[in-house]
Amino acid sequence: MEQILAMKKQSPSATALLACICLLAFISPAVLAEDPYLFFTWKVTYGTLSPLGVPQQVILINDQFPGPNINSTTNNNVVINVFNNIDEPILFTWNGIQQRKNSWQDGMPGTNCPIPPGKNFTYHFQVKDQIGSYFYFPSTGMHRAVGGFGGLRVNSRLLIPVPFDPPADDYTVLIGDWYTKSHKVMASTLDAGQNIGNPNGLLINGKTGKDASGKDDQPMFTMEAGQTYRYRICNVGLKLALNFRIQSHVMKLVEMDGSHTVQNDYDSLDVHVGQCLSVLVTADKTPRDYYMVTSARFTKYSRNATGIIRYAGSTTPPSSDIPPAPVGWAWSLNQWRSFRWNLTASAARPNPQGSYHYGGINITRTIKLLSAVELVDGKRRYAINGVSHDDPTTPLKLAEYFGIADKVFQYNTISDDPAPEAINSIKVAPNVINATFRDYIEIILQNPERSIQCYHLDGYSFFPLGMGHGKWKPASRSTYNLLDTVSRHTIQVYPRSWTAIALTFDNAGMWNLRSEMWERHYLGQQLYVSVLSPVRSLRDEYNMPENQLLCGDVVGLPMPSPYVI
Repeated sequence: MEQILAMKKQSPSATALLACICLLAFISPAVLAEDPYLFFTWKVTYGTLSPLGVPQQVILINDQFPGPNINSTTNNNVVINVFNNIDEPILFTWNGIQQRKNSWQDGMPGTNCPIPPGKNFTYHFQVKDQIGSYFYFPSTGMHRAVGGFGGLRVNSRLLIPVPFDPPADDYTVLIGDWYTKSHKVMASTLDAGQNIGNPNGLLINGKTGKDASGKDDQPMFTMEAGQTYRYRICNVGLKLALNFRIQSHVMKLVEMDGSHTVQNDYDSLDVHVGQCLSVLVTADKTPRDYYMVTSARFTKYSRNATGIIRYAGSTTPPSSDIPPAPVGWAWSLNQWRSFRWNLTASAARPNPQGSYHYGGINITRTIKLLSAVELVDGKRRYAINGVSHDDPTTPLKLAEYFGIADKVFQYNTISDDPAPEAINSIKVAPNVINATFRDYIEIILQNPERSIQCYHLDGYSFFPLGMGHGKWKPASRSTYNLLDTVSRHTIQVYPRSWTAIALTFDNAGMWNLRSEMWERHYLGQQLYVSVLSPVRSLRDEYNMPENQLLCGDVVGLPMPSPYVI
């Protein structure tokens, strides 16, 4: 203190130096505390490949199919400069990344203007307080059908213990159905009111596992005998639930959609569209080659793909005895009931996952969402509670931010509890509902159809409370798991059944709740949830980024006042 007082009595330059020191002392902790940045440059182009033996146009990222892996760590800032070198506008979304306070980076048509051909846009988001296995994909049109997808992993920080030993290696396995039609043909088919039919095949990391002559492809992965490996498996397809298994090996489930699980062993696992999970596999069998296998589930037709895992030094081909997939959806439902949240595992923060006691929170609102399919003006449309979503030319989030929402869409055109007759006549319009900031809401996903469905919610991780056959009733709550259901972002709804989820809507923004079956999504089975903070505060939501693309009715409008602290 005496030294500081002495400096104050000295020359003006000494006083200025003191001011600089005090300023640095004030700001340096914030600067030092900023989380690391990861920078990527993506060039999005078309290319010609033959995933199923038929030459077709695919979407490449930096000449790669699938696209490059994003390997991040909790709280990293991810900066991706996307150059769109195809002939159509495009967006990318980050399936499962919550974009806390930042729906500006969500990359859906309801939040962002697409990147025009020949232009670029830089995404900047933080993988805040998350760990786990995710993927990205193009959200515009039917682009997802022809590539542009890739793995996105969020590793735990070194200070946060993980409930298993570090694996010898960490592999990404992207499984999905595949069509040989171009995305433009598929879009025009849907626009004409027709369906796109059944997928032509399945892929594992962009391959069927066989070459044109029927011989096995080269091994995808290598394991050293006695070592344990992590496999991150994501269903990046358009339509089919898939079963995944590894010949002669047991898989220990350790993570699903960003949540650590109780570590049960499985011979095979169902992975529904949009879901990701992690398993540990120990190389404890006779050294040779083994098949990974994925198969279509809940279909009357057969679709399969394989990939080879090689024990180091092996020259022995895999056995032709491929383990069969399970049969029926009852088996799948029972497997889902076996999944449990690991309540003692550390989360992205030091506190255990189970420190959030979701079962003791009072439900403030129940929303029932009922899917439907009908012809509108002679063309097939899918809907939720009688409204088939249609994206306006002005993204919903921009319209809301600029104060012209009433010019672009109406809120709450659907009821929380739709009457059966209300869904018999489908209306095509933007489908946006309000959710009160920080309310704990129960959502019932009702599937009256004979095919399985799968829903995803951007911006959040929710608790799947229960599933059952038939129609949901208030008495169904007696079957809920209120202790240790696995928190996740994507959930299946079995045929003529219901699934109940619940979550606290504490992430301000505009968030897409959608069917992950992309044909259904394209034809309207989706909605947006607007979550507005009662105050325009940076505490709850970030300002619109300076590089935000503007389109539609907001072009030329004066900028709104920025949020304040």
